[in-house]
Amino acid sequence: MDANAPPDPALLRFRTRVLAACALVLVGFIALGARLVWLQVFRHVELDEEAVANSTGIVPIVPNRGLIVDRNGILLANNYAAYTLEIKPSEATMPLPALVDEVAKVVPVTARDRRRFQKLLDEGKSVGSIPIRTKLTDEEVARFTAERFRFPGVDINARLFRSYPWGELGSHAIGYIGRINETEKTQMEDWPDDEQANYRGTEYIGKLGVEQSFEKELHGSTGAEQVQTQASGRAVRALASEPATAGNVVKLTLDIKLQKLVEDLYGNRRGAMVAIEPKTGEVLAFVSKPTFDPNLFVDGIDPVSWKELNESPDKPLLNRALHGTYPPGSTYKPYMALIALETHKRRPEQSINDPGYFWFGNHKFRDDKEGGHGVVNMYKSIVASCDTYYYMLAADLGVDTIANYMAGFGFGQPTGIDIAGEARGVLPSTRWKRETYHRREQQKWYAGETISLGIGQGYNSFTILQLASAVATLANDGVRMKPHLVKEVVNEIGRKPRVVPPQEMGRMNVKPENLAFVKHAMEGVNIEGTAAAAFKGAGYTSGGKTGTAQVLELKANEKYHANEIDERHRDHALFIAFAPADNPKIALAMVVENGGFGAAAAAPIARRVFDYMLLGQYPSAEDMAAVQQAQATTPIGTPRTADAAWPPANVGPGAPPAPDDPSLQANLAAARTMTAAFVPRR
Repeated sequence: MDANAPPDPALLRFRTRVLAACALVLVGFIALGARLVWLQVFRHVELDEEAVANSTGIVPIVPNRGLIVDRNGILLANNYAAYTLEIKPSEATMPLPALVDEVAKVVPVTARDRRRFQKLLDEGKSVGSIPIRTKLTDEEVARFTAERFRFPGVDINARLFRSYPWGELGSHAIGYIGRINETEKTQMEDWPDDEQANYRGTEYIGKLGVEQSFEKELHGSTGAEQVQTQASGRAVRALASEPATAGNVVKLTLDIKLQKLVEDLYGNRRGAMVAIEPKTGEVLAFVSKPTFDPNLFVDGIDPVSWKELNESPDKPLLNRALHGTYPPGSTYKPYMALIALETHKRRPEQSINDPGYFWFGNHKFRDDKEGGHGVVNMYKSIVASCDTYYYMLAADLGVDTIANYMAGFGFGQPTGIDIAGEARGVLPSTRWKRETYHRREQQKWYAGETISLGIGQGYNSFTILQLASAVATLANDGVRMKPHLVKEVVNEIGRKPRVVPPQEMGRMNVKPENLAFVKHAMEGVNIEGTAAAAFKGAGYTSGGKTGTAQVLELKANEKYHANEIDERHRDHALFIAFAPADNPKIALAMVVENGGFGAAAAAPIARRVFDYMLLGQYPSAEDMAAVQQAQATTPIGTPRTADAAWPPANVGPGAPPAPDDPSLQANLAAARTMTAAFVPRR
């Protein structure tokens, strides 16, 4: 080839392309090197943190719920560890009914389990994980673990379950916990950020009673665990953790042995009793009958059990002591007498002649005693419970005077007790009627409506808690204390108790001699009056007042015959009392629904309560059975000691462990170990 010949154009194009390609490759390597330097040097820390974050997750550690104990340290609500089999609907790869059927081939699933699962699914459509089986045995855990790969969306978790070892005992006061529903989730969104953060991972909260009202104390502080995860998000290894702090121990004012005694004395009857320590307001017994088993709600109540409770004519879910309202009947009379003395409408020695009725206008208000009580002064009007005396007194006082004085005892207004759901009741007055009714003719107060108020009938309607608070105020010489169920809260850190101090709500501006007279007359009720049979031979002096409240209004000249009326339409039996009379340690109010006369159905129960509190005596078995049937007044048989009757044999294998019992602590430690073994998915 001639050296002077011009270059071949094709060769030049080739060389140009090679150089361009080399330059492009060189630029690419320079860019990659620069990017590598940027990532490895300048963004090393940031990217390293992101990489770690992509392979780790933060899992909340739900704290152990605080314990609930009675005033003597007897455990009322505790926790136990167990495995649960749960389904996460969002991760299931087959229809849920078919998935449950397949799971049931490995681990037994009962019809109740299926109903509960469906109910929880319907109630919380966005709930992440729903239990299909609880309290799995070790064998069931091992069997399912071996076949877990077949069931995407189904997992085993370790849970701490709430337990109420005495079953139905004290259920309305203690309450129960349940799964957080959609409504509660929405409400939680309004909580402060720190409180919302503390409830991450929490699936159960208090729903009733102390469990609900002291939720924040019982919940504890949520911890956190950093875990290494697979690409699927499953945690495989714990990296670091900040432990949770268990909830505080809540100590109640209740004496659970007394609570058990009262509930047993009621038997199958409906009603309520509240017993209070007058000087402090501490609630010693808080009874609503019938009761219910709070354990049914812990892992989700099934629809059949819910229907039975919700549709029962006995209304076991109704807290009769807190929310039920009743006419007070003749238990109103001591307060009426006190108003008469304070307003100078009556003097103690001033008497009336009772013919057995009182005419007002064209209406005849009958006394409960045919033919009347004869000559009646104020003392006898209380001891013998003379209706005619109080018909006349009510007419003289007027509705607003009655209302103004009764309000001082707390009638018709919430007591402020430390659990939610308290009813206000009705303390009638002219103002109340104007504000209650809309039609003008209904708003007018008629003088005849005042008459029946004097014997605790008419529009009068109060809770048993209000009645108990009122009689405690009377026993405490007019000083009204706020009733409370929680005695102290023991902090989990340091175990230092925070005592709930007694809180004075007001003082009645009444003369001491007038109070003393009324209390003396109430002593007469239990010595020589309507409750004398129940308190015969008692080793202490007490004051009381029986009451019988109409459920159905009788027509003019119509007589009451209990045997001819449906049981649920019969009169309520009421009783208020305090003891010992000279220095009251306990005051109580109670109702036996449709029980008839307070002297026969209610006062005998109060006698056994005072015997227990003041003498340490527990009724004999035959006496207990007779009281349940309203067939006993004075105790029969040889009384037992209170300790001999505890623990009850019909609610469990024995008393549960105390909060510091090693077996309980071992159980809680086991739960923490189990939780670490089955860390929930991110």
